[in-house]
Amino acid sequence: MTHIWVRAEQRDNEDRVGITPEGAKVLLDAGYRVTVEESRSRIIPTQSYQVAGCEIAAENSWPTAPADAIVFGLKELPEDGTPLTHRHIMFGHAYKGQFSGRTLLDRFKAGGGTLYDLEYLVDDNGRRVAAFGYWAGFAGAAVTVRAWAAAQAGAICPSMSSYPNKDALIEDLRQDVKGYKAPNAIVIGALGRVGTGAADLCDALGIDVTKWDINETQSGGPFPEILEHDLFLNCILARPGTPVFVGKDSLSAERKLTAIGDIACDPDSDYNPIPLYTSATTWSAPVTRVAENPTLDIMAIDNLPSLLPLESSYDFAEQLLPHLLELNDLNKGVWGRAHSEFKRHI
Repeated sequence: MTHIWVRAEQRDNEDRVGITPEGAKVLLDAGYRVTVEESRSRIIPTQSYQVAGCEIAAENSWPTAPADAIVFGLKELPEDGTPLTHRHIMFGHAYKGQFSGRTLLDRFKAGGGTLYDLEYLVDDNGRRVAAFGYWAGFAGAAVTVRAWAAAQAGAICPSMSSYPNKDALIEDLRQDVKGYKAPNAIVIGALGRVGTGAADLCDALGIDVTKWDINETQSGGPFPEILEHDLFLNCILARPGTPVFVGKDSLSAERKLTAIGDIACDPDSDYNPIPLYTSATTWSAPVTRVAENPTLDIMAIDNLPSLLPLESSYDFAEQLLPHLLELNDLNKGVWGRAHSEFKRHI
């Protein structure tokens, strides 16, 4: 019997979960065993999982889970250096030279465990089977709009925390922009899920959006049109050949641009298309100010969907559930490919 152990998230401001009670019931009916840890922060109450028939365990008790349990979470494990003996499903952020990535892989190597990285669950065509992209775009645009509004008032974007739903977020943003002439925005990567989410948030607030994708950026730049917008929302992951969208020379150029949402958030990459900052921002300090007169703030939070944990959890869980139902054979399909990727990097 396949045993899935849903751990509580330990990161601050992380209220999401990858399995809903409804999804857990489907797994239970299919013969799976599902254990869910108690959590002080999870957006979906533990009681709902208990009603669905899940076993309930103490928060952060996964290290003592049965050896055959597959531990499922979303974000980072506690960085205590202990060897990892279980099979883990999570976003490892360990295959692209990310901070602490090598340390995580060394913990798996020491313990004999396995990482099935959610970012590397791909179909036969190499496309991800489950992603938070839409809500990353939606939330990233929201924080960038708040940063723009704060700058209009001569301030800097205040700390933020999660919302119960998107309607509450939109209502708050309408109050933020009230009294100001509506900004305009440019979204690069507008044809993807991330870009669609960003554009939808702007549409909900009546913000005019210029939508660009690969056809508009294949010339390699420079792109003076970006500087003619109030907001720039980058929704393209950095990779070899990605052009610079806003370079250091833009800081001294004439520009309307005052807020950048680097939703892709890849400041450590050699291919960063916005080489104006060097580290991600946080929920307590959502932006980095890189220029004055006029101001230019950059938002680069790396777990944006947690701003809307309810919608993003249900969306992601629905995408992932069909593949969780294939966990009985970890050597095939998306799980087999994820395991091969792990072995290549370990």
